[in-house]
Amino acid sequence: MIWFWIGTGGALGAVLRFYLAMSIGRAGFGGFPLGIFSVNVLGCALMGVVYVLVERLDLSDEFRFFLTVGLLGAFTTFSTFSLEVYELLVEGRFTVALAYMAATLFGCVLALATGIAAARWVLGH
Repeated sequence: MIWFWIGTGGALGAVLRFYLAMSIGRAGFGGFPLGIFSVNVLGCALMGVVYVLVERLDLSDEFRFFLTVGLLGAFTTFSTFSLEVYELLVEGRFTVALAYMAATLFGCVLALATGIAAARWVLGH
């Protein structure tokens, strides 16, 4: 049954991300992606709120996974990444947290560029 709640939250989160990002769009500053930036920041803030609620309230596993993995995970995976970094910092694992942040940022951009290049090469464009 947890899979149902994760999927339901994920569907809702994805639609909310699309709606908010498209509603805000891009701003000045050379086309800064303000919509997605806003989604990421809002999603991280909401993940922080949910983190505290999970600590303090007796939420069912279904509701907890609906909110974290489903809704916020689909709204922005950046919120989950940020939570993991926060937990590493709280544990005093600063070097691991910094390495994780750098590896994620550079690794994901590099992976995206590699995927684009590979797809263009395969498709001949």
